[in-house]
Amino acid sequence: MTAPADILALRDQLKGWLFDDALPLWWAEGADHVHGGFFEKLTLAGEPVAAPRRTRVVARQVYVFAQAGRMGWRGPWRDVVGHGLKPLLGALTRPDGLFRFSVNEAGAPVDDSAQPYEQAFGLLALSAARQAMGPGHGLESLAERARVAQAALLGRPDGGVHDDGGRTAPLRANPLMHLFEAVLAWREAGDDPAWTDLSNRIARLARDRLVQSASGALPELFDLDWTPIPEAEVEPGHQFEWGFLLLRHAALADNAASRQAARALITLAETTGVDTVRGVAMASLDQGLSALDRTARLWPQTERTRAGALLAMIDPDQGWPIARAGAESLLAYLDVPRRGLWHEHMEADGSFRDEPSPASSLYHLVGAIQALDEACLKASS
Repeated sequence: MTAPADILALRDQLKGWLFDDALPLWWAEGADHVHGGFFEKLTLAGEPVAAPRRTRVVARQVYVFAQAGRMGWRGPWRDVVGHGLKPLLGALTRPDGLFRFSVNEAGAPVDDSAQPYEQAFGLLALSAARQAMGPGHGLESLAERARVAQAALLGRPDGGVHDDGGRTAPLRANPLMHLFEAVLAWREAGDDPAWTDLSNRIARLARDRLVQSASGALPELFDLDWTPIPEAEVEPGHQFEWGFLLLRHAALADNAASRQAARALITLAETTGVDTVRGVAMASLDQGLSALDRTARLWPQTERTRAGALLAMIDPDQGWPIARAGAESLLAYLDVPRRGLWHEHMEADGSFRDEPSPASSLYHLVGAIQALDEACLKASS
């Protein structure tokens, strides 16, 4: 049974945009060919915006071009991955093996802190490079060193992570979610059983403690005992994203509990977090699941797309419509004069802000397009 014809057409349109427009532009203009690394943003005219270089952006760009190579892009993806790994494994790595927050264009530290979000994306970049380039580059040992160092500084026995070595509240779901993503990627790419153990602990923590039994939602901020703090918001984009990751865990671990939790989170996001007038996932809800912020960034639309695509592999009737709606909404964000760029924020009235395109969002776009592509290929096999 093949994917629906309109889904295939959307896949082709988005993949063509990525291969023909976005990847060449972000290598030509988004990479700093003088000092190394990548620029944080490009204006809608394609001009770089100066800012300190964050680990998360360098790591995401390594991920983007490594995944592009795996998807069949014939551009110089190996050159771009090497270009990004040089600062990631150089100026952005601390002596203890952890990734610092940011450096300036000369490579001098701007923020030397080792935050969990940066560790997650450093690990994800190493995994993507390993999967794309194959063994023999020493990336497994670097990732294992970083995992051990993070666990010692920030880790919790339950699989959670603190924001800093002081181990203070609140606990944030977002960096834990991205650590889960990186650990699942290494579970696929490596042979160290510690990745399997950590992925299972995070999945269990998410299912049993982070998802709230009363609402079914997974809030953003928690006390040290995983009780949501009163002001914690619920982000529809992250419900889709946790759902996608739990579906991946379910497939790798043959875990029915993760599969059930994933489907519930995706359903909740689709039924409570989407503005049906504009057809987009909103920024945030309160814990009663009423809308708080009706603006709509690009990234929740990508997470909606890839969650629907992966769900379609086990439930086509539910998954394909979600993937279709997400992919269709993305086309509006990509409708800018300089192809390969995008709008980042949609206002509540449906207009877009006039602002640069952040490099960090290309990671989300690649994730959505790759998931849609893989779902179409699997449905046709």
